[in-house]
Amino acid sequence: MEQTQSKSPGAREGRVYVLGGNASTLVFVSSLRPEKGQVTAWLVPLAWTPAGVSIGEGWQRVSIAADNIGGWVDQTFPAEDEHSFVTPLRDLEMLVRVGWHAEVPESLSESLLVNPEDVPEDVLDGLDRPLEALTQCAVCRRMCVRDHFVWNDRRLCAWDYHATVFGKRGPWRDQGYEERFFETLPRAAYVAPGLLHELEVEPVLAVAGIPEERMRQLINIAIGDASDGAYLAVRTDEGMTLLRERPAVAS
Repeated sequence: MEQTQSKSPGAREGRVYVLGGNASTLVFVSSLRPEKGQVTAWLVPLAWTPAGVSIGEGWQRVSIAADNIGGWVDQTFPAEDEHSFVTPLRDLEMLVRVGWHAEVPESLSESLLVNPEDVPEDVLDGLDRPLEALTQCAVCRRMCVRDHFVWNDRRLCAWDYHATVFGKRGPWRDQGYEERFFETLPRAAYVAPGLLHELEVEPVLAVAGIPEERMRQLINIAIGDASDGAYLAVRTDEGMTLLRERPAVAS
């Protein structure tokens, strides 16, 4: 007799059994009942960002040979990928034996997982966030959230955006901003302090939740006469952040 939503220790009450994942994809099954020797798996795009893991829209359906699920997982998620992980076969084999089956969910959450203990914490956190539209970075091809970082009409990952816009060739200034220049500030979803450190750049002011005019005034007050370095203001989802090139340390 076939079992649905088996209450064995491996099955629990979840609807999603995660097979593995890597830097760009999470794979799960919701049924291990073979059809013509195949089981259906779902490939979910994901992006590892400085703000956490984002789960993408547009899942893909693939068929896997029912007698080679473990082999397919090992081949798909090689250990060379730093974000690669695979889940243990012991529970999977038991679920195959009982013909485990559940309805495919329309969205993912940790509460739907049969095996959350096998999934990295960063991915679990991402599962409970809203789905995002993902794309590949125009420079490094890393998966990223589509509209978080755009520069010169190119969608970039956080790493390449920070290196390009906040690097030495970025639009740095040695004086305050005229009103017209505030309309053309670089835009980013957020500023990642960890990435700034590598560029020898530091945030000196972050303003949000106040009128636009007041934010502009504070930015220019902070810049002052710019005698202590070059500055760059960036507009974020929260407000504005002012960056400064870190002064060189005297030897």
